[in-house]
Amino acid sequence: MENFTMLQFFEWYYPADGSLWKHFAAEAQRLKAMGIESVWLPPAHKGLEGCRSNGYDSYDLYDLGEFDQKGSVATKYGTKQELIDAVAAGKQAGLRVYCDLVLNHMGGADEKETITVRKVDPASRNEFISDAYQIEAFTKFTFPGRQGKYSEFVWDYQCFAGVDWDAGNEESAIFSIQNQYGEGWREVMDNENGNYDFLMLCDIDFRNPNVREEFKRWGKWFYDTVRMDGFRLDAIKHMDPHFYNEWLDFMRAEYGKEFFTVGEYWAPYDLPSMLSYIDATEGRMSLFDAPLQANFHKASKSGSSYDLCNIFDGTLVQAKPMLAVTLVENHDTQPLQSLEQPVEPWFRPLAYALILLRADGYPCLFYSDLYGSHYQDTGGDGQDHKVTLSRVEELEALLDVRKNLAYGEQRDYFDHPNCVGWTRTGDPDRPGSGCAVLISNGEAGNKSMEIGKAFAGKTMVDRLGKVREEILIDESGWADFKVNGGSASVWIAKDHH
Repeated sequence: MENFTMLQFFEWYYPADGSLWKHFAAEAQRLKAMGIESVWLPPAHKGLEGCRSNGYDSYDLYDLGEFDQKGSVATKYGTKQELIDAVAAGKQAGLRVYCDLVLNHMGGADEKETITVRKVDPASRNEFISDAYQIEAFTKFTFPGRQGKYSEFVWDYQCFAGVDWDAGNEESAIFSIQNQYGEGWREVMDNENGNYDFLMLCDIDFRNPNVREEFKRWGKWFYDTVRMDGFRLDAIKHMDPHFYNEWLDFMRAEYGKEFFTVGEYWAPYDLPSMLSYIDATEGRMSLFDAPLQANFHKASKSGSSYDLCNIFDGTLVQAKPMLAVTLVENHDTQPLQSLEQPVEPWFRPLAYALILLRADGYPCLFYSDLYGSHYQDTGGDGQDHKVTLSRVEELEALLDVRKNLAYGEQRDYFDHPNCVGWTRTGDPDRPGSGCAVLISNGEAGNKSMEIGKAFAGKTMVDRLGKVREEILIDESGWADFKVNGGSASVWIAKDHH
């Protein structure tokens, strides 16, 4: 079976110049040749900040960069036609294209309504801290720029369970809306703050059957328009899992397609609630391995005091390997973001070796690790400083090994706190395949590991070029492999290099 690799083709600080869709179309062939099999694109719809929006503040899901709304026609990433052309170019190159869906909340309503609410305690959201009273809230979405094209559905307060702004009193708080479907929050898997149904803006109420039906109509329209292969789902820990059960079953039945789906259930140190979500959705979707990303962050900050033998403890890839999408970073973990948890540059090659060259998990690379990133950081002096994050130089070599060589039985040597490794014995149907990997978060190290008798007498070289000397495999298939301090080495047959 082929080793699949996903790429998140955007980052938070990508310039708001409308160029991303064209950039992806131009890169698709190169990405496929590099060993990428699938690409996750950012939210394609218009957000409340128009051409400056990253898309996670949904305004109009039917506006893919086609209507003059929120101050622009194009989205941050380009126009509707450029999106359609980009997805087609990706598929022509042999890539699978996944689109990001943000269906938890909406913002930037066109009109105010007078609605009945109760304030809730932000730290204990099942607790009301006021009697029912009326506020003016921006909860009515009429999309005047679109004028009913594609859908005449009007969103009003009956479609929302909560809101965070009282426009009449100019007060920011969390307000539970009383509508005909009830009051209070749906039961969600995450118990943070008592109930974490409410995240931001106008919180969509999935108790309203009209909302669920509109999302099905939109899903069909979106697929018929864009022809994507699957989905990345935003903020699912804040949503009733039964909605996505219903929606994914509908889409898959309607088109007879798998629609590979990965959900963002961001719970870095809470594997049990992630497993509960998998139970509630009966394995309908994969999840990003947030606990593994947190372990990488911690390991990168801790240096040699981190015990590498524990790097997979409490992770999804250890508990449910078939449903784990492994990652080193994403747009939310970048510096200055809400879930800021970056992996230090020295550790990124080690982390990528851990997700790319092992048997389990579906690895997802991050855009800025392939292309680099620039962003503004406001320093302690109050001044903006331009920060440049360099790309991970080893990434293309690691991808090459994953695509061509990282096959066969895996033998683990996680037996030293600062130096761990594993071997892959290779696949007879892939001549030359097999490799040995060693990583160190401390001093230079070496480890005797068995790669298999098929390699007896072969000379091995470090594909990453860190260790210059060559290694000979003995007649029983063993060798003493080496690694530099704070580094990763990937040993492959010299005749395959």
